[in-house]
Amino acid sequence: MSSEVQINLFPETQPFHSNWLQVDTTHRIYFEECGNSAGPAVIFLHGGPGSGCNPTQRRFFDPAHYRIILMDQRGCGRSTPEGETRNNTTADLIADIEQLRAHLNIERWHVFGGSWGSTLALAYACSHPAPVISLVLRGIFLSRPFELNWFLGQIALFFPEQWQTLCDYLPESKRNNPLQAFQQLVFSDDTEIAIPAAIHWNAYESSIMSLVNQPGKNTTINGKVELARARVQIHYILNHCFIGDRDLLQEAKEKLAHIPTTIVQGRYDMVCPPQTAWQLSLAMSHAMFVMVPDAGHSAMEPGTCNALVAATERYKHLL
Repeated sequence: MSSEVQINLFPETQPFHSNWLQVDTTHRIYFEECGNSAGPAVIFLHGGPGSGCNPTQRRFFDPAHYRIILMDQRGCGRSTPEGETRNNTTADLIADIEQLRAHLNIERWHVFGGSWGSTLALAYACSHPAPVISLVLRGIFLSRPFELNWFLGQIALFFPEQWQTLCDYLPESKRNNPLQAFQQLVFSDDTEIAIPAAIHWNAYESSIMSLVNQPGKNTTINGKVELARARVQIHYILNHCFIGDRDLLQEAKEKLAHIPTTIVQGRYDMVCPPQTAWQLSLAMSHAMFVMVPDAGHSAMEPGTCNALVAATERYKHLL
């Protein structure tokens, strides 16, 4: 069973530098560096959209080797203003990544992204292939209409209880379009309406993350954090993650064939179904493709976690 497999993360490590970077007149993004300040740089691109970074994500990388950089995207985590959706598009995030690279005086770096982070990593690499040493991509998501339709409807084929729980929060007259209904609630000026709706929205995704969902731990819920996360995510989904008509599969095939790449996908990923990862592996035929047989979407399931660590170890020789 997967629960018996040991997770081989690196030890916990603390940042040696953290700060905020003013990227435009509105947004200030948080970033941190840990590990080896003289080592090859790697940037971690978090999922969501809206999630923000956490200390566990530093542990995919050997701190004795890598200069590990985590960045909270616009409106996310410790970036300010919290939950701000103005001037918050995929193109803006790509520009922020490049601005951060220049700010840190990094010539080239490894790029690591999971879920929405895989979309952003691919879009960034297609726009700026020269600085990218390698790509590690997990739980592939390309924001195509059928992927969004799966997440916001067809998922009920496998998780009927969770989908029902999401919809039961809404008046019956609004259950035919939960995205629009939650958008109205979460963007309400009344936080007594917006925060409970945001908590409910976020709980839906959390409930379908793993192959076997474990009972949640008793953690304190931060309403402001939950609200920011939900606002950013709903903003992106409503705009198809600002991918538009871009064919990221074709772009990756044409522009990224020279970049060493590992694709890691849970066989039973219910957030980002495996078909997309499979199609990406065909477009990037040079990539190493790891289909984890006993995993869902979460990066912290043992098989997925260990495959990600193995990928970062594999690319140590690249400079």
